[in-house]
Amino acid sequence: MTRTVMLLTTVDWTATARYAQGFAAASWRVEAFSPAKAPVALSRYVARRHRYRPLRALASLRQALGEARPDLLVVCDDRAVSLLLKLYAREAEGSALRALIARSLGAPEQFETILSRASSMAAAQGGGIRCADTLAIESEAALETGIAAFGLPAVLKSDGSWGGDGVAVVRTKQEALRAFRKLKRPASRLRNLVRALKRKDLHFLLGAWSPSNPAVSLQRFVVGTPSASAFACWKGKVVAHLCYDVLVSDGAMGPPNVIRHVDCPQMRDASERVARRFGLSGVYGLDFIRDGAGDVHLIEINPRTTQGGTLPFGEGRDLPSALAACVAGMPAARRAAIESDIVAFFPNEWQRDAESPYLTQGFHNVPWDDPAVLKSCFDTLPEAKTPERSHAIRSLIRSAPAPEFERLAPVFGYGAGVR
Repeated sequence: MTRTVMLLTTVDWTATARYAQGFAAASWRVEAFSPAKAPVALSRYVARRHRYRPLRALASLRQALGEARPDLLVVCDDRAVSLLLKLYAREAEGSALRALIARSLGAPEQFETILSRASSMAAAQGGGIRCADTLAIESEAALETGIAAFGLPAVLKSDGSWGGDGVAVVRTKQEALRAFRKLKRPASRLRNLVRALKRKDLHFLLGAWSPSNPAVSLQRFVVGTPSASAFACWKGKVVAHLCYDVLVSDGAMGPPNVIRHVDCPQMRDASERVARRFGLSGVYGLDFIRDGAGDVHLIEINPRTTQGGTLPFGEGRDLPSALAACVAGMPAARRAAIESDIVAFFPNEWQRDAESPYLTQGFHNVPWDDPAVLKSCFDTLPEAKTPERSHAIRSLIRSAPAPEFERLAPVFGYGAGVR
């Protein structure tokens, strides 16, 4: 019997489409709950699309789950996690929908702790994981006390933010106070309205009517370089895992552009402890800083899939395949393993520098096999129509492997002569 997984997302991250590819390779039917123009909604690996509607989010999610009746839910962004937890809380005990959510997350009641940056780090530290010390900061007086304890520089973070937003590295008390006030102060109604119109994002419209007041934490600054782990787990046990060091990132606090796959027992141990401590099922990620001695310090738990988890590195390192096998109780097929340890994420690194040496030195994960997703990546670039970027796009497509190029050419309107 074919199993069905539903990918849940409220944003337009390309990575979600890669998870569709991974579950399809495991011979699962893939359905997606997403914005209409999200890359995953365009993927050829998605059998059915369900539209996420921000102004009636819970109703649209409930409808999608009722229509699809999936065997598993995989949550791909933080807002979608909160939405699923809200639905779980409103469902009656013993309902099939509540059971599905519990089966997919493992222990939904633990997510109140996981979603708090301060509480999650305290729980991880209590579980024997080396963490960057983190304090909840509720006032300017508490901030000054925290700075006295941690020293400067330090890191301020707000709950409910992701992708580097809501994070500030502060080097003076004045910077810390300004950042704290900014993170604690809800955006004005007018500002949210302007954002909604300018970015064509209805979430800002919601913020105009119900502004949030997020919790803020202070974290000890650890000198070093970013690292991360991604893992699939089932009932508190890790079933697939991979680790990587970040070679190039999108800004000081942003997501990775280029990574190096590594074997790291410390990150593996931390992932196993987190999965066990919170009784998790699904796909998750941990962010670390690797210090000068090579030791890693946990700085954040990602309560959902991450970009790194899309990468297949073979047996025990292909997260969708391993999770599918656990749920079904039988072996699952998986994608061909990436042979290079260095991976440049598309379109991040190509957009940063179309001549980056990492695009050829390592594996460039261009979605050659998913033409509509590839095209959407190009179409959403702000400078896609400029001569320089058009030339770079054509050059990249010319580099596609021959079988994939035959699939790409008609989508992009290229003839055989484009080579």
